[in-house]
Amino acid sequence: MTEVEYELLLDVVRTAIAPEPRTDREIALMPRLFSLSVTSPKAANDNETCWPLIPFPDGWHAAC
Repeated sequence: MTEVEYELLLDVVRTAIAPEPRTDREIALMPRLFSLSVTSPKAANDNETCWPLIPFPDGWHAAC
């Protein structure tokens, strides 16, 4: 592949992944859309109590 072909390929890729221009209305709605998703979803099994810490028995180990 020559350097010219490589540059043409890069131009095609840049054009394909370039973001679409946004309208003023879309830009105005952006902060509102992001503010709606700030609250984290609540788990389906959340009973709002703290679970006690139950230590592993001696000799047991855990890894994440």
